Amino acid sequence: MMMNSHKALRKINFSDLILYQDKDFTVVNKPPHLSSLEDRNDSINLLLLAKGENEDAQVGHRLDKETSGALVIANHNDAYKHFADQLQNREVKKVYHAVLTGIHKFRDFEADEPLYSTSNKSRVDFRQGKPSLTLIETLEMFRKHTLIKCFPVTGRMHQIRAHLAHHQATIVHDMHYGGEESYLSQLKKNFKQKKWEDERPMIERVALHAFSIAFKKMDGSVLEVEAPYPKDFGVLVKQLRKYN
Repeated sequence: MMMNSHKALRKINFSDLILYQDKDFTVVNKPPHLSSLEDRNDSINLLLLAKGENEDAQVGHRLDKETSGALVIANHNDAYKHFADQLQNREVKKVYHAVLTGIHKFRDFEADEPLYSTSNKSRVDFRQGKPSLTLIETLEMFRKHTLIKCFPVTGRMHQIRAHLAHHQATIVHDMHYGGEESYLSQLKKNFKQKKWEDERPMIERVALHAFSIAFKKMDGSVLEVEAPYPKDFGVLVKQLRKYN
């Protein structure tokens, strides 16, 4: 993690992350570089922040550390069980946005290759892998990149990242799965780099954002919450549109 990311995380106010809240659930917009649960490498995580407001809070599901976006927190144990049952029955609808390197025309595409997971990575494995399904749709194509949305029907570790990598459609800056960094100099004509400074990538983490989540509340009504792009993801998309 970059030093400036450490500084930004120390300044996080939990209330500023809240997208929706009632007595049972809180939905937050998790910043990138913040772990969902306890991480031995970090002194701060989302669960710790949530418990600072409510000691009974439990994180309903995880997002990868670099992934930003909508995440559900249960405010008490009955709410946690209610949400966990929906996860197990695949009744929670999660939609992710990602920026890919290259042009990719996905239309009602189903990535259904079985995935086998180790401690820190998943891969397609037709012998040992577990059934996995990710629905993929192209939202917008740029000169050298593509904005997509994904709906992971199953919930395997790194499912979206592994499926996309298998189909030669890696996410920008996802070095763990063969992705590439993206620079403004690749898009902007007559780009001039400041003397004595190395050019920095347009985004310095995996370009994946949990855009929305939908689930049933305790009373049976459906709640759907959208999470606005964080600054880094928003700037990336803006730059790609500008130099398209």
